[in-house]
Amino acid sequence: MATYITLIRFTEQGVKNYRKSPERAAAFEAAAEKAGAKVRVVYWTLGDYDGVVLFDAPDEETATSLMLALAAQGNVQTTTLRAFDAREMKAIADKAAKIKL
Repeated sequence: MATYITLIRFTEQGVKNYRKSPERAAAFEAAAEKAGAKVRVVYWTLGDYDGVVLFDAPDEETATSLMLALAAQGNVQTTTLRAFDAREMKAIADKAAKIKL
């Protein structure tokens, strides 16, 4: 499975409904599991972003559909990054080394 890091910002609606944020996170985790993904951790943060979600998904389509469904609720805006562990990065680096520009 591929790993994704999602940075979350509350919308105006999300700020108004901040008390329900932990419940929404639990609902997202359940929906992700039904979609074949696995939420590793959800953090609420201070600073430029209001939260971070680290999750694994079987493919980009699943990851994208989860983020669209989450954002469609109107409480958050998301920025999602594909993350690579050391093993994956080694394979990428090895492949890049073979490319001649």
